[in-house]
This record gives sequence, C-alpha cells and structure tokens, in this order.
Amino acid sequence: MNVDCEGWKSRLFPFLCWIGELKKPEVLRADLIAGITVALVLVPQSMAYAQLAGLPPYYGLYASFLPGIIAALFGSSRQLATGPVAVVSLLTASALEPIAGANPELYIAYAVMLAFMVGIFQIGLGLLRLGVLVNFLSHPVVVGFTNAAAIIIGTSQLGKLFGVSVEKAVHTYETVFNTIVESFNSTHLETMLMAVIALGIMIAMKRMIPKAPNVLAAVIVTTVISWLIGFEQMGGAVVGNIPAGLPAMAIPTMDFQTMGQLLSVTVAIALIGFMEAISIAKAMAASTRQRLDANQELVGQGLGNIFSSLSQGYAVSGSFSRSAVNFSVGARTGFSAVVTGVVVGITLLWLTPLLYHLPQATLAAVIIMAVINLVKIEPIKHAWKVQRHDAAVSIITFFLTIIWAPHLDKGIMVGVILSLMLFLYRSMAPRIAVLSRDTDGTLRDAEVRKLETCRNISLIRFDGSLYFANTGYFEDKILERVALKPDLKYVIIDAEGINEIDATGEEMLGMLTERLREAGVELLFARAKKQLWDTFERTGLMDKLGKEHVFALRTQAFNYAWDQLGDNHAETCPLRVPRPIEAEA
Repeated sequence: MNVDCEGWKSRLFPFLCWIGELKKPEVLRADLIAGITVALVLVPQSMAYAQLAGLPPYYGLYASFLPGIIAALFGSSRQLATGPVAVVSLLTASALEPIAGANPELYIAYAVMLAFMVGIFQIGLGLLRLGVLVNFLSHPVVVGFTNAAAIIIGTSQLGKLFGVSVEKAVHTYETVFNTIVESFNSTHLETMLMAVIALGIMIAMKRMIPKAPNVLAAVIVTTVISWLIGFEQMGGAVVGNIPAGLPAMAIPTMDFQTMGQLLSVTVAIALIGFMEAISIAKAMAASTRQRLDANQELVGQGLGNIFSSLSQGYAVSGSFSRSAVNFSVGARTGFSAVVTGVVVGITLLWLTPLLYHLPQATLAAVIIMAVINLVKIEPIKHAWKVQRHDAAVSIITFFLTIIWAPHLDKGIMVGVILSLMLFLYRSMAPRIAVLSRDTDGTLRDAEVRKLETCRNISLIRFDGSLYFANTGYFEDKILERVALKPDLKYVIIDAEGINEIDATGEEMLGMLTERLREAGVELLFARAKKQLWDTFERTGLMDKLGKEHVFALRTQAFNYAWDQLGDNHAETCPLRVPRPIEAEA
C-alpha cells in the first residue's frame, strides 16, 4: 500500500506511510521482536512510575496499554515509545498531592482528568502548528529542572527502600530529611535487603550483559524471593492484588474549578513531556533518515494522553530509555509500539496474579536506576564556558525547583521567565562595532584590533534586528560616535546583520537622519538585506534617506563619501584597501 506521505491522507492517518511495509517478513519480524523487548522493560517500569505518581502500580499498566499504540499510529516517529515516564509522573504527583492527597479516589480521578487536559493542550498546539512554543523551554532551564527532578525522584523513594514512612511535610526537602532520620531509627531490614538485591542485579547485568532485560530479571528474582520467604507476612510492602482485565473505557469526570488549579502544571507536563519525546525522536530520525513532523508528533502525543485518560491511565510521554531500546533492537515501524501495547494487554488479562508478591522496594529500585542518568553536571559546566548567564539560569532553576518542591511548576516558570528576560536583555544591547581596515585588508572591529579610524567617515556594524527594545541603544551609539568625532561627515551603517526592522526602528531612522543632517553629517546604508530595502521603499523612508545614500556594497559607500570629500581623501583614509608591497628588484 503506497501512500503519498505529503498528502492529506497521511496527515490524518500517518500510519498509512508505514503499514504497507509490514508485508515484508523481515520488517514484521523486527517489529515483533522490538515490541516484545520494550514490553519486558515497560511492564515493571510503568508500575514503578505509577507509584512515583502517587497512584496504585497497576495504573501504570493502564497508561501503557492504549497510549503507546495511539501515539505510534498518529505521530510521525516510527520508533518513539510512549508511556509513563519519570519526570511526568513526578509532575503529576506534585500537582495532585496538595489538592487530593488525603482522598485516594479523588486523587485517581484528578490524575485521569489531568491526562485529558494535557492531551487537549498538545493536540491544540499541534493543529495550530505551534510546536515552536516548546522553544520557550531553553536548554539551560531543562537541564536545571531535570537535574533537580532526578534528585527529587530518587530521594522520594528512600522510604520504600528502607521500609519506613513519615508524614509529608510542606516542602519535599523536609520530608526527605525526616525520612533519613527515621531510616536510621527504624529501617525494615528485609525491605532494605530486597532493594539491595534488586539494585545489585540491575547494576551487575547492566555492566556484564548490557542488552539483557535487567529490570525484568530484578523483578522476577525479587518476586520469587518474596513469595518463598513470605515477605508480606514479615511486614514488607508488596504490589498486592491487581484487578484482572483491561481497563474500562470512560470519559473522565471534569471538575472545572480543579482544572483551573491544574492549568500551569498541564502546560508544564505538555511541554516538558513533548521535549523529551521530540529530542529522542529527532535523534532516531537523523539515523534512519525518516521524516519527522514536530506538529504531527504533538497530535500523536496528545491523542495518546487522551486515550490514556479514557482508559483510566494518567499523563504519558515519549520515553527516552524505552525508545532507545526500541531503536537498538531494530524496530522499523510504529507497529512495534502496537506489539508492546498488546503484550501489556495480555499482562492485564492473564498475568497480573504473578505480580502480587512483587516488592514495592523493587519498584523503588527500578525508579532510582532509571533517574540516575538524568543527573548531569557536565551540560551546566559547558553552558558556563559558552555563556555564563545561561549557566546561572540553569543553576537558579535547579535550586528553586529543589526548594519549592513539590510545586515543581514554579521552578520551571521562573526559569522560563529568566531565559526570556536574558534574551530581551541581550537583544536590547546587541553588539555595535566601529570597523576599520586591518593590515590584511579586511574590515575588523577597530577597538578590539586597536586600528586607526577615519576622522571624516565612521563605518558602524549593528549585529541584530532593529526593534522597539533596542532603537534607543542604536541611536545613542550613533550620536555618541558623532560627538567623539568633531570632523565627522559620513556615518556608514553596515546593515548586513539587520534582519528586520519594526515601526519604532523605522521611525527612529527617519528622525536620526534629519538630526544628523542638521549637524552636517550624512547617514549612508550599505549591504542592507532585501527585507530592509522593501521596508524602506514601502514606508517612504528611502526617499527621506535618499536613494543615493543606500548602497549594495560597502566599497560603493566609501567611494561616494570619498568623492564628496575630495582632496584625495581616498589615498589617506584608514578605510582604503592597502596597496600590495612591490617585490625588490
């Protein structure tokens, strides 16, 4: 079945682009193997993440059944594995614990409703082609938040590792401190031992047999040990009864007052979840040279979240780790995600009794192993080398997220605001360089290179778009140059770096032209881009500047100024091209 992947059918039903490839036995076999392999990782991992989200573990299975299938069918990535992930699970818990932590039934209802809200928001962004909004989450903000989230996630599992429980405090760091104190006094040794066994298995297998399903092995071994020694009777916490059967399909209950409270975290989950999904999807698409549409992926992720909500699941996203597994074992199309969903469905129908004795400590160990790799200091150190302001934003986001936890969305919002403020600050004062001729014949920054400048002509380069926030800065710098050079007759603007101009910038240029003329100085433009020329023509500014004052090349501007100045000015001007030294006879 051949479908034009640029046509309307493929936009409505993206799976039509790859479904015909399943006729090839090698493609079908590769997707079957990949789908089953991912499911072996997903089943225990999804239960652990549901626990992290504050939900019964089997809700992770609900969120793994339909969402991954739907996201694969309607997204644009062929290898992206969608389901519960650590950061989204933590954001879910942070949003719901303050408003429904004391009511388990209400908590579940709100989690299901939140997934629906996330889905609607993502679909809206995708249909409106607003995937670019994810760029407001700058890399430094994401790095700072992810590091903080990883630490919060890991420390939140300490109670389950040591078999202790404490009352939740106002701030997460207080709860963690109380948990550590309680662990010194009342550690449940059998629970700690079970966690050590699970961690030991996963660490050892990851080092010695990296391609083997170490999570599944840890789950099987600790579950068997739990059953054999009667771990539950010893006071150890186990998963317990999981309702057999597939989740019932139902429209979530909508509480509009609570929806208003959850609006900020909805945006945070939608954007952060999508960032994780699109980053791994881009990496895989680059390797396979397959087409990736970010807006279509938003629609796929949004539909995945809506179907998660309809099937009693919670918010989901593309998983970096499981997508990597899917890709590494050879998945060729989105059918691998369908296979994964079917395996999860089989688990819900017939295999849930086998999970009764699974220790909660094992799930905590699974979470800790999953988030260890999220703690990365190197990107912050690298950002410091590139731009210290970016590193500062990353560090501030990190500490605010830690301090304000469980209100994680506040840390993200402050990080975004700081990034936007820094962007505005930088664009308000872009680099302005006075150029002169270097010994090699090129035009360089005269201040940096300590070059002689012309007393009658100033060549100034402006590196940025000219808009309302920086027009005052531009004007001040030009007038400052005029004040420093009493004999100045011509100011030449090298406009190559000006990509666009707004109404404020255009008005300022008109006024500046008149002001300079009154002072006996002519304003010339060189190398202006077409969009700038078009604006000058459209607004009548070209007539005010004078068409004879706008040039395609800097050399043309120099020649005009030199001709007007006369007295062989071109021969003595520092802007002239140096003549080559003649070889000795």
